[in-house]
Amino acid sequence: MCGIAGIINKQPQTGINSKGFLLQNIKKMTDALAHRGPDGEGHWINELGTIALGHRRLSIIDLSNAGAQPMQRLLFSSVEGEEKRYTITYNGEIYNYIELRDELYSHGYRFHSKTDTEVILAAYDFWKEDCLEKMDGMFAFAIWDAKKKKLFAARDRFGEKPFYFYFDNNHFVFASEMKALWAVGIDKTADKKMLLNYLALGYVQNANDKEQTFFEDIFSLPAAHYLEFDYLKFDYEVHTYWKLNKDLTADITADQAIEKFNKLFSTSVSRRLRSDVETGSSLSGGIDSSSIIAGIFQNHSIEKQQTFSAVFPGFVKDESKYIDAAVQQFHVSNYQVSPDAAGLINDFETLCRHQEEPFQSSSIYAQYKVFQLARQHNIKVMLDGQGADETLAGYNKYIHWYIQQLLSRKKYKEAMEEKNIFLKNKTPFRWGPGNYLATLLPAHAAIHLESQEYNKILKHPDINKDFINSLHGREWEGIHKPIITKLNDILFFNTTSLGLEELLRFADRNSMAHGVEVRLPFLNHQLVEFIFSLPANFKIHKGWTKWLLRKAMVKKLPSEIVWRKDKVAYEPPQKLWMENAAMKDYIHEGKKKLVNANILNAPVLNKPVAAAGTHEADNYDWRYLCAAQILC
Repeated sequence: MCGIAGIINKQPQTGINSKGFLLQNIKKMTDALAHRGPDGEGHWINELGTIALGHRRLSIIDLSNAGAQPMQRLLFSSVEGEEKRYTITYNGEIYNYIELRDELYSHGYRFHSKTDTEVILAAYDFWKEDCLEKMDGMFAFAIWDAKKKKLFAARDRFGEKPFYFYFDNNHFVFASEMKALWAVGIDKTADKKMLLNYLALGYVQNANDKEQTFFEDIFSLPAAHYLEFDYLKFDYEVHTYWKLNKDLTADITADQAIEKFNKLFSTSVSRRLRSDVETGSSLSGGIDSSSIIAGIFQNHSIEKQQTFSAVFPGFVKDESKYIDAAVQQFHVSNYQVSPDAAGLINDFETLCRHQEEPFQSSSIYAQYKVFQLARQHNIKVMLDGQGADETLAGYNKYIHWYIQQLLSRKKYKEAMEEKNIFLKNKTPFRWGPGNYLATLLPAHAAIHLESQEYNKILKHPDINKDFINSLHGREWEGIHKPIITKLNDILFFNTTSLGLEELLRFADRNSMAHGVEVRLPFLNHQLVEFIFSLPANFKIHKGWTKWLLRKAMVKKLPSEIVWRKDKVAYEPPQKLWMENAAMKDYIHEGKKKLVNANILNAPVLNKPVAAAGTHEADNYDWRYLCAAQILC
């Protein structure tokens, strides 16, 4: 886990200090990423002084200097002059690097370190872009091919690791975070439509354009894509290398599915424990993080496992009792932090600086503090449970989609049974006459939902009409609702288009702010592909969301965790925090900034703060605070 940066100039800087000037700039970029890699830094510049790669290192695998980057090697070729053909800068982990190294060794490749970095270089040399299909990992890397004069850059399947870039007729610049681009003078100009969609709708991504960011002329390489930059043409192309299949349904029994899930999950946990430093785990009290602890102790002889939690004593959604149940089951060490309003105010500017783009609620602050706590205990690698809700249908919002699928397949009795069980269990989910119509006319339902979003922008009482009108021609940009005919459709949308990736961004920035690497066992791509191939009733069944995971863990976790009916996931008492006098003043100052920028109407300053919980709709005052801090 590290920070990467690169500069490609069409022409070398003139004068005898041209390479020195390029070195100065690439060092500015890596200095801006120092928090991502506190264990070392490296820079490489080609002979012409046109290409520079930079790296900040967080040492996890092979702690020796052999793992230093940017990396060149006596690479795999006996052709004279090609021993330094490739140079790589890389952020992430390839969890199956040992298996890949053994395979490449059988093809004649020899290695000079124990790093996964060198395995990536060999894999690219042997398989070219097809190497990506073989990797189980989280990654963003760039390889300069001196022979072909091309840069090959890639990002992992789900977008766990970031890759931002800027391009004009004379420069191609990339980095792990946008602050590195700003450090060399690239403009920090907010994209007005992204800002509008965030303020009115709470969107932090554009589901239709995964390259778009909150800043003009700065782009994100989409997850599951690679980029090829041709220096001779001085242009680039972006290609997809993986796509999740949401339409395949396996013929499998429940027992077979549970057995295979356990096998894939165990393999994923095992690989994500590969480390030359001590590992720890987040423990929220939910089934996802608890399942990871169970996976660690079932198959691995770990004498000491440290876990880290955020707790909120006295808050109705505090998860302390479930955390205690897991701690007692596995006899793990558990360290806890209790974030509060004063801490949030004190840390908010720093939190926003690390996040770079807006976020919907204060829930990520709890995560930020958990990673900070882990680093204070000298933990550099943390396992976490993200990804399970989006793939295994863990959120209550998925319930009505499942019932609609049953109705559309004419399984009326089963649909009503499911609906009634959820109602009996007092599980909150949306259901009304419109859901019957959406079942019959899913395309019309999608159009209707898009129209609702559009009208929500136009009729927003606080947003300045001139600001809205300035975006004429872009009114529908970023507004998209998928056509849902089955549960997998909405799971696919949240996993690949809108939902999961924003959570991965939050986790990456929160962990790297403290020099901690976060690893996610539920996002092994083979495991995700298998889950998506399963019938819908393996995910939601008999009044339970995430049914398959519950059944897989029924003999491994305390029953009060397995059969929890509430869904929390690091939910802090945000409403209480927003009622804090200092926080109200902070929010008011944010509103003033947006009014002065002609984004909000002046009367908004006379409105009292509307305190809201983390997952409540129309949480406008939080968005005003966040947008003012990050974008104005």
